Parts: sequence; C-alpha cells; structure tokens
Amino acid sequence: MTLSRMPENYRLWVDVTVRFRDCDPMGHVNNAVYLTYLEMARTHYWAEVLDIRDFRRVNFILARAEIDYRAAATVGDRLRVYIRAGRLGRRSFDFHYLIWNLTREVPAAEAKTVQVIYDYEALRSAPMPEEVRRRIRRFESGTEAGRS
Repeated sequence: MTLSRMPENYRLWVDVTVRFRDCDPMGHVNNAVYLTYLEMARTHYWAEVLDIRDFRRVNFILARAEIDYRAAATVGDRLRVYIRAGRLGRRSFDFHYLIWNLTREVPAAEAKTVQVIYDYEALRSAPMPEEVRRRIRRFESGTEAGRS
C-alpha cells in the first residue's frame, strides 16, 4: 500500500479516544476495531464534504478495505483518523487513511478503502454523480475550506 504518512497531506480528520471495549485481551486495540475508526472518518467526510447528514442518502457501499498496522494503541490513547479521497473512478472511488496516535506521536495504522456507488432500488452499481465528483475534487484540491 502506498499512502502518505504525513498528516499535513490530509485536510479532514476525526479524533478518537481508545475505549476499554476497543481492546483485546492483550490490551491493545483489536484489529477489527480499526474498521470502525475508518467508518467514523468516512461518515465525517460524507457529512462535511457533501453535506449529507441523513445517512440513508449515502449512495455508496464499502467494497474493499486494506489496513497496515504500524504500532499498537491502548486504552486512553488519543488517535486522529485522517481521511482523504484518492482515485475517483466512474463507479467507484478510494479513500486513504492515516491513523496517528497523538499520545505516542507515531502512526498507528494506514488504510485504504474502495467504495462503489450503489443504486439501492436497482440493486447494482451506478455511475458516480457529477456533483459528488465535483465536490470531492474541489475539497481535495484545497479550494474549499477544510474542517475537522
């Protein structure tokens, strides 16, 4: 996976404090919980960049997730989950993530997900709406204010 390990390359993020329930018997964040952290970042991205707050209106499904674990996180650690859009295809697009452990000042994980635009009535993939593509490109290019 080739991603940027530099937080300054991301314009949007969500902060998470590791909870006891996030950890496995060894005391570090369970590998599956990282998928929840990615989901939190995607939800934040969709709300901030596309102004979609009714998640029944989100028209994509998660098709693939890759995570490279870099350093353990434990109860009480403060994590910052950075997110940015990558490739924008005709029917799918990528999100790239950097999970930075603010407590330990190290990268905890890097990830990539592939989302497919989905028509829930027709039950099949659909072309990415031009308005969605335009707003993502505008945000990622820096012509729209970043938020956290």
